[in-house]
Amino acid sequence: MEFVLNHPLTLVVFLPTVGAVLLWLYSLLGGKEENVMRIIALLASVITFIVSLPVVAGFNSGRADMQFVERVPWINSVGLNVEYHLGIDGLSLWLVVLTTILTVVSVLAGWRAIEHHVREYLIFLLLLETGLLGVFVALDMFLFFLFWEIMLVPMYFLIGVWGAERRIYAAIKFVIYTMAGSIFMLVSIIGLYYLNGQATGVATFDIVPITENLRTGTVVLDPGVETWLFLGFAIAFFIKVPLFPLHTWLPDAHVEAPTAGSIMLAGILLKMGTYGLLRFNLPMFPHATAAMTTPICVLAVIGIIYGALVAMVQPDLKKLVAYSSVSHMGFVVLGTFAGTEQALHGAIFQMLSHGVATGALFLLVGIIYERRHTRLIAEFGGLGSPMPIYTGMFGIIALASIGLPLLSGFVGEFLVLVGTFTAKIEYARTFTVLAATGMILSAVYILWMFQRMFFGEVTRPENADLPDLNWRERAALLPLVALVIILGVVPNYFLRKMDPTIGVIQAARHKLQDTRPITVPAEFRF
Repeated sequence: MEFVLNHPLTLVVFLPTVGAVLLWLYSLLGGKEENVMRIIALLASVITFIVSLPVVAGFNSGRADMQFVERVPWINSVGLNVEYHLGIDGLSLWLVVLTTILTVVSVLAGWRAIEHHVREYLIFLLLLETGLLGVFVALDMFLFFLFWEIMLVPMYFLIGVWGAERRIYAAIKFVIYTMAGSIFMLVSIIGLYYLNGQATGVATFDIVPITENLRTGTVVLDPGVETWLFLGFAIAFFIKVPLFPLHTWLPDAHVEAPTAGSIMLAGILLKMGTYGLLRFNLPMFPHATAAMTTPICVLAVIGIIYGALVAMVQPDLKKLVAYSSVSHMGFVVLGTFAGTEQALHGAIFQMLSHGVATGALFLLVGIIYERRHTRLIAEFGGLGSPMPIYTGMFGIIALASIGLPLLSGFVGEFLVLVGTFTAKIEYARTFTVLAATGMILSAVYILWMFQRMFFGEVTRPENADLPDLNWRERAALLPLVALVIILGVVPNYFLRKMDPTIGVIQAARHKLQDTRPITVPAEFRF
C-alpha cells in the first residue's frame, strides 16, 4: 500500500504493461478463451484510469513545479547520468487522463471487430498505452526518448497486422516518418546534454534543471546553436502533430488502421508532438522560437485551410475525419506559437477537445463500418430513422468538432483566435482571419457530411434495418459525449489547472527574449 501511495505515476504508466503480461501468462497456461483476454485488457485499462483519478484529485492547481515526483538513479556509469524521473504538471495532467480514458474506449471498440490474433492485438494496445503515458510523465530526456520509441513498435503492428488492405504501406510510412524525426530529436538531446554539462560541470539528461539553467542564463546558447537544437526537436514534433507539409503519413495511417488504432492515433499520438513543443522548444529555446514564429504560424494556417478543403471533397468518411485532424491540429500549433497566455490556454485545451471529439468520430466511423463494411458517404443516407441513438451521438460530436458554443471545440479555438488576434507577432490579424475561415470551412464539411448520412429517406435497402447502438458501443461513446459537453460547459475547471505551468512557459520565453536581441542565422531567414 505504501508503494501505491508513493508511486502513483509508476503505477499509472506500468499497469497496462502488467495487463499485457497477464494476457501472455493466461495464454502460456493454456487459456484460449478470447473473451477472457478481452476482459483482462478491459480491467487493466479501467484500473489504470481509476488510479489516475487520485492524481487529478491531489493535484495542486496553485503550484507551478512538478508534482508526484518519482526519482531514482538508473544509469550512472560510462559517463552517463540517466535517471528514472517522473513528474506531472498542468501541461501533462489532462493528457495522462485522456490517454487512460481513450484506452478503455479503444479496448471496447475492438471487442468484436478484431477476430484474429486477439491476444497479440490486446498486448500491443496495452503496451502502446504504457509508451504514451511514459512520454507525458518522463522528466529525463533519455527516458522521454525511450518511451517515444517504445510507442512506435506497438503502433506499427496495430496498423500493419490488423489494418486494412494497404496496411503494410501505411505502417512502414508511419515508421519511416517517425524514425526520421527521432534521429533529429536524439541529436538535439545529446547536444543539450553536452552543452549543459560543459557549462555547469554536471552531466544530466534531467529536463527540469536543464530548463532552469537555460532560463537563468547559467547555460547560454549561441544563436546558431540554439536554432539547430530547436529544429532538431521541432522536426520530430512537427511530424507527429502533423504540421503541413509533414502530414502525408497521417491520412494513410488513419484510413488503414483498425478503429482502436485510429482512436489512439488521433486522440493521443498527435498530442505528443504539441506536448513536446511546449515541454522543450518554447521554454528552452525562446530566441529560436521567436525567430521561427512567423514561418511556423504560416504553415499552421496553411494546414488549417488545406486540411479543411481536402476534407470537404473526401468521399471516404474515415479519410474526411483524418484530414479534419490536420486542420484542427493547425489551431494547436498556431496557439502554441502566438505568444500569448490566452492562445496557449486555447492550444492545450484544443488538444484535449480534439482528442475526445476526434477519437469519438473514429469510433463512430468504426461502428457504422462494422454494420455496412463501407466508409463511402454516398452509401449512406437517412440513417436517422433506423439508428436514432447513433444519430444523436454523432450529431453532438459533430457539433463539438465544428466549435459550437457550450461544446468542447468552441473553447479551445475561440481562445486561440482571441490570443492570436492580440499577439505581438507579425501578421497576427491575418493569421486570425485565415484561422477563422478554417472554422467556417470545418462547419461546411462536417454539416454536409452529416446531412448526407442521416437526413432524408433511407436511400439504400441495406440501411433500412441497421441495428442501433448496442450496450458495448453505448458504454464506449457515452463518456466521450459527456466529456465534450463538460469541457464546453465548465472549461474553467480544466483551464485553472494549466495556469501555473503556462505562466512558467511564458515567463521563461519572455524573460530570456529580453536578455539579448532576437536573431536567426542567415541560412534560416525567410
